[in-house]
Amino acid sequence: MPVATAIRAAALVTMTALAGACQSPGEDAAAPTAAPSVSAAEPAPTTVAPSPPTAANTAAVCAAVDKLIIAKSKEIAADSAAATRKQLTPEQINAEVRTDLADLADDVRGQAAKAEDPEIKTLVTETAQKIDAGAKSASPVKWLSSTFVQIPQRLARECRA
Repeated sequence: MPVATAIRAAALVTMTALAGACQSPGEDAAAPTAAPSVSAAEPAPTTVAPSPPTAANTAAVCAAVDKLIIAKSKEIAADSAAATRKQLTPEQINAEVRTDLADLADDVRGQAAKAEDPEIKTLVTETAQKIDAGAKSASPVKWLSSTFVQIPQRLARECRA
């Protein structure tokens, strides 16, 4: 597979995964439209224990990390298209992707430092470490389509507000 095709495929996979992972929970088309009725013979529904409180800035940190990842993904996709036009070598393309990923890891690490919730701080710190690993990988373009696309999905699941 030519390098340009591989880069386009990685960019497409990355953007598709990001779009799906960043979808709000309320956007599920299969969500029921009416609440089920409760008859007098049925026991009253039990209450669910409230989730543990989160730090005041959790939503802001999670949103900022999402925005950073989306913005850098768009930049990588645009750079990939430009690399094809410029006919860059695979080494040049990997160097650009490494730089983009290293910058993203630094930005995500900055958000981890702002997190007040220890669980969110750990999650965002681990995210920065994974992105650093991608920046240091032998083939960051392949890393994008295999590992990077999993990061937004994990954040969507675990970065709670």
